[in-house]
Amino acid sequence: MSNKLNIAFVWHMHQPIYKDPITQEYIMPWVLLHGTKDYYDMAAILEEFPEIHQTFNMVPSLVEQIEEYASGTALDKFRTVAQKSAADLTDEERVFILTNFFHSNWENMIRPMARYWELLKKRGVSNSPDEIRASLRYYTESDFTDLQVLFNLVWIDPTLVEADEFLKGLRAKGRGFTEKEKLCLLEKQVEIVGKILPKYADLMERGIIEVSTTPYFHPIMPLLFDSDSARTAMPHSTLPKNRFTHPEDVDTQIGLAVKSYTDTFGTAPVGMWPSEGSVSIDVLPMIASHGLKWIATDEEILSHTLKRPIRRDGSGNSCDSFLYRPYEFESEGNKLSIIFRDHTLSDLIGFDYAKMSPEAATDDFISRLGHIHNMVDNPEAHIVSIILDGENAWETYANDGRDFLTCLYTRLTNDNRFRSVTVSEFLNATEHKDKLEWIWPGSWIGHDFHVWIGHHEDNTAWDYIFEARRTLVEYVEEVEREEAAGADSGEIEKKRGAIKAAWTSIYAAEGSDWFWWYGDEHSSMNDSDFDTLFRQYVKSVYTNIGAPAPISLDIPIISAEKGIRPISTPTVYLDPVIDGEMTNYFEWLASGELHRGFKGSSMHKEIETGFLIDYIAYGFSKERLFFRLDYMDEKLPYDKEWKLHISLISPVELRIEAVVNGPEAVFTVMKRTEEDGQWATEAIVHEIASKNVVEMAIPLNLLTGTEEAKELHLFIDIDAGKDGILRWPSKGFYIFDVPDENFELENWIV
Repeated sequence: MSNKLNIAFVWHMHQPIYKDPITQEYIMPWVLLHGTKDYYDMAAILEEFPEIHQTFNMVPSLVEQIEEYASGTALDKFRTVAQKSAADLTDEERVFILTNFFHSNWENMIRPMARYWELLKKRGVSNSPDEIRASLRYYTESDFTDLQVLFNLVWIDPTLVEADEFLKGLRAKGRGFTEKEKLCLLEKQVEIVGKILPKYADLMERGIIEVSTTPYFHPIMPLLFDSDSARTAMPHSTLPKNRFTHPEDVDTQIGLAVKSYTDTFGTAPVGMWPSEGSVSIDVLPMIASHGLKWIATDEEILSHTLKRPIRRDGSGNSCDSFLYRPYEFESEGNKLSIIFRDHTLSDLIGFDYAKMSPEAATDDFISRLGHIHNMVDNPEAHIVSIILDGENAWETYANDGRDFLTCLYTRLTNDNRFRSVTVSEFLNATEHKDKLEWIWPGSWIGHDFHVWIGHHEDNTAWDYIFEARRTLVEYVEEVEREEAAGADSGEIEKKRGAIKAAWTSIYAAEGSDWFWWYGDEHSSMNDSDFDTLFRQYVKSVYTNIGAPAPISLDIPIISAEKGIRPISTPTVYLDPVIDGEMTNYFEWLASGELHRGFKGSSMHKEIETGFLIDYIAYGFSKERLFFRLDYMDEKLPYDKEWKLHISLISPVELRIEAVVNGPEAVFTVMKRTEEDGQWATEAIVHEIASKNVVEMAIPLNLLTGTEEAKELHLFIDIDAGKDGILRWPSKGFYIFDVPDENFELENWIV
């Protein structure tokens, strides 16, 4: 026995449906851009490491979009404006380019290209429509040609650029591009996307990868089966007005996925990643009935199913081997194997290792695998499942993650403690699987469904689908009655075509992505676009069958401003020394953490950090609210004056204005006067210090007023002078829970 621990990477490849069902235009370009930057090279790199076997989960609706781009027939709003000669661009198109063609990671994709960075600085960091329109006068025709080229060029994987003489030459040239070069670049994009699916098929044939699938339009299957399944994990949530119970839609979505996979790869799929890892006891038999042999979901689902916590040490290493065992569910003679995702290992790759050198990140990862190898009694019978988005993390890594993956795959190849396997390779070689009679209903986020149901925006969307579906079913029944009465066969056939198109719109509207952006949990630069697309799909149900669409479908569901909770919250009272330094390791250890983007958001945001501030921590004592602001790496602007504005919305309206000038700092608390509504100084506070970090303490009684406030609602602006102003969060406001007398008791960790 080799005693090797099995390591299974499952890269989940997915993008929402970006095609407007009415105009047939792609309103966002991310399938194309991830196609040139991620989908091809993530698989192709394995040819350099033939012993590293992996699983790629390809969502059928993504495959459909890839195929359309590969055919060259996709009508893409971004591509249309990129193809147009810069000399012929209208002002509206120029505004569109300046608004959207900097949607690349600023540090890793824009800054390394001097010309691209120059063009961004000319626009400034603000994405305000008024400011962008005002900046038009600074841009020349040549600027717009270069911007059209650079945006599309940086979204091609560096390895592919290096291997192609034309692309390599463009990158070396850097500026002054011609229209001919631009159009050739756009053709190269189509060429690259056309290689994606053949490469996957080739690697599958050679046994290097396995390709799994997901229900066609990426729906949350348990909620389609019965929306009340959310109540197990969310007993106090408000659910939609209409209970959604359509197991037949689950069956259809799985069936469409199996057909798509078979048409694409010439064989039926064996494995499935349920959309968002969402499972319930209702959907497992249905999955198995379609011939699928395995699924995967998150460790928290296993923990709640077995009613056993997954213990971890202070470094996040699991102390329980049962997480790494394969499990099996059986229904009507169909056996379905289930593996469970190691949450920590997956998230380290997705969110943390980008901040480390490839060598340090790999050392940490291999060390954690070594811990598991030593912990389990028989490594051969165990599998470590690392499951995460296969495309969204890499723009935060240097060199598109290539250096990290090369380092990691080299170490895994050379370490005889580990075997990198496809999921099916492991399961086919493993006879014993622990039996499951039941499974907890939930997803890979918080072991519940709160992201997709329960918020009034989510619930509104569910009710819109319910009503549209009911209208469609009534129309189907009417057509069936007409056919039975001997109606014209040609007319009936025409109506059946309309019905088929309407059902496709229903299934597309059932996709999880619309609900991802509804509610308080997530946001992107494109929230309104997603909202519009969802309503277009629901509206197209009505238009296909000639029924009037409700007026409500013309009104945005999404709220203009959202309150979001920090990605992590304080666990105990803090008592930091306000000296501008990390006085000791423990003074901020229990603090909360703020992110500019909404937590867990994986879509494309303009920027994650400002030109100055990289990180903001916060916490409370019984009398004060504390903030710590960390500068970006290698940026300690002792000679630079900048400003911090904290705007409190509730329970009282306040503005806190801090001026930082090197080591000198002071802040002023301002309040509107009742007489004329102007801002006036309420207090000047000196509890602020600036050295290696900026620390400040604000008296709570200034923030809560006379009321016994339970929450603070606020947002923060970092004013970097000529570099512009950046807002935290990028939209909406933070919600801080004000500690009460039970705060430390509730957060006590044994």
